Amino acid sequence: MSTSSSDKSPVPAASPSSAVSAALATFAQKRGQHMQDLCELVRIPSISFDGFPAEEVRRSAEATERLLQKRGFENVRLIEFPGGHPYVYGERLRAPGKPTLLLYAHHDVQPVGDEALWTSPPFEPVERDGRLFGRGSADDKAGIVVHTAALASFLESGHEAPLNLKILVEGEEECGSTHLDEFLQRYADMLQADAMVLTDTGNFDVGIPSITTSLRGMVAVEIEVQALRQPVHSGAWGGPLPDAGLAMSKILAALSDDQGRMTIPGIYDRVRPVSDLEMQSYNALPFDLDRFRDQAGLPAGVSMLGPEGDRQNPWLTIWRKPSLSINAVEVSSRRDARNVINSHAWARIGIRLVPDMQPQETLQALIDHIHRVTPFGVQVKITPESSSGPWYVEPSHPAFAAASRALQAGFGRQALFIGCGGSIPFVAPMSARLGGIPALLIGVEDPYTNAHSENESLCIADWESSIRGAIHMYSELAATLRAGGK
Repeated sequence: MSTSSSDKSPVPAASPSSAVSAALATFAQKRGQHMQDLCELVRIPSISFDGFPAEEVRRSAEATERLLQKRGFENVRLIEFPGGHPYVYGERLRAPGKPTLLLYAHHDVQPVGDEALWTSPPFEPVERDGRLFGRGSADDKAGIVVHTAALASFLESGHEAPLNLKILVEGEEECGSTHLDEFLQRYADMLQADAMVLTDTGNFDVGIPSITTSLRGMVAVEIEVQALRQPVHSGAWGGPLPDAGLAMSKILAALSDDQGRMTIPGIYDRVRPVSDLEMQSYNALPFDLDRFRDQAGLPAGVSMLGPEGDRQNPWLTIWRKPSLSINAVEVSSRRDARNVINSHAWARIGIRLVPDMQPQETLQALIDHIHRVTPFGVQVKITPESSSGPWYVEPSHPAFAAASRALQAGFGRQALFIGCGGSIPFVAPMSARLGGIPALLIGVEDPYTNAHSENESLCIADWESSIRGAIHMYSELAATLRAGGK
């Protein structure tokens, strides 16, 4: 544990408009140092999944700790739990009587996938065609630097931040926020704030600032099928014996119909209907299907899934309808393929949840359905992973209007309110634990980011615009929020 100095002389206060102008000018001058900060974080392979070096995640946390200290946060420290990856906490509480903003990002990253598909080494940041390539460049180490760069731009221009800041950088977000409940129980008082800003989502498109107002939840399971004690020769035994790969294929095929809709009984019963206002917003989105297909990497001739109406506006399906994915399947391997009847097969299945679906109810429905469709009497073992519920908020609190104005100033165009098909387990329980304070979800990803996939990248221009937007946001929220909710 280490702590930054708290005996520095206070930075002189100034009117928000002059402070913001000075901070923006300072960022323009020192943009390179913040890009270097980001590159240094990206070089650390902080994969939080089991089976990867935990010491690298810790090294990432320590680098984050040093960065927060260097850019002006105080009382910076690591927070650890047995068997978990470190969180990093810091604060800048130099604005008496002003509201407090809780900032969030995460320093852990996904595995790299197939390294042969990367056009440059995944942990060596490379600038190419206006983008920074590297695992974690966008998700979510860029989010950390948005926070540090915004604060440093105020301080290095000779001005204090216009409101109080607390920052939490998680180390387990990508692997399911395993210790989140324990963390919230222990540190909720420390995290008390008047609003949250989470830089872990994305923009609707390159250059279009966006505020996310809904997240899908997530349940996932591992399935293991055993048909025989060991593999046997397919010529000597083929015919009467069940193959584990075939049994797994039948299980997976029985989870959806020909349109990709899940066939799990009752799975759609709790899905909240889309309101007329939401539908108006979705229909007004600036997109076309050809561009969507290109952004998704969907080859010509491959159909989009769902009913015809959903295919005309895929964002409605991504943001407000549940979905099923088969994340991995293992039956022997391509390298070891032999003429055998396989004895074992394994798969990982995930379901994304939308408002009002309940994680445990959905998980049980999935488990029951798998048992119901398991063929041949083979043995099946189902291991649930940690789950998270969906999140939705109406952007009616004045903080959302303030954030929208700030992003418009940072990007030079009006911000959109959008949904997100992904999950951030932190949001719903933290918002509830802190009394339902407004949660402002912004980020630097875009449809070309390839988060969680090979060749993850960050649009550098949007990252710079996000930092300018954060500088404006601190001032806007200082004038909008009331300290202590008063």
